[in-house]
Amino acid sequence: MMDLTPLDVRKKKEDFRRVVRGYDPAEVDGFLDIVSDRLEDLVGKELRLREQSDLLREQLVAFQDRERALNEALVTAQELREEARAQAEKTADLRVREAERQAETILRDAEQAVQGARRGLDDLRVRRSGFLRSLRSTIEHFLAELDEEERRAGREVEVEDSVLDTSGEEQHGEEQDSASDESAHDEVDHQPDDVQFWAGGV
Repeated sequence: MMDLTPLDVRKKKEDFRRVVRGYDPAEVDGFLDIVSDRLEDLVGKELRLREQSDLLREQLVAFQDRERALNEALVTAQELREEARAQAEKTADLRVREAERQAETILRDAEQAVQGARRGLDDLRVRRSGFLRSLRSTIEHFLAELDEEERRAGREVEVEDSVLDTSGEEQHGEEQDSASDESAHDEVDHQPDDVQFWAGGV
């Protein structure tokens, strides 16, 4: 297919042969002028459309580049979000593990403290029982000594009373004996001489 330009159409007027009973040259020329003008318009529109197409193609390329950049940015953002999420989960896991470890340590220390307190309480109970037994034994021993001391004091009082009674009786007996001797002596002194002689001889 031959490419035609408006200039080719205008030059084509001179190439037609003139024949008898042919087309009216004026009408043909007028039609060729119309075709040339129309073709010129079409060529101009084609040029404008090509320019617009090139502009649109450039814009499309720019949009595609922008879309590609946006997609890359979106992918990067998604990757960063995933990394941030993974890091956050990792950090959360580490914090949870650390919290669990600290909780276990606190519980273990609390259990050890409770066990130590129980052992201390048991030891205090043992010491209390031992102290009470020792105190009871001491008190019982002291009471026994008091009882013994009271019994000893009672016996001493009884002995002293007995001694006093015995001493009184002996003194009374001696006084009676002395009185009897004095009475007998008086009787002898008052007897006749012959009785005293015989009494003395006896």
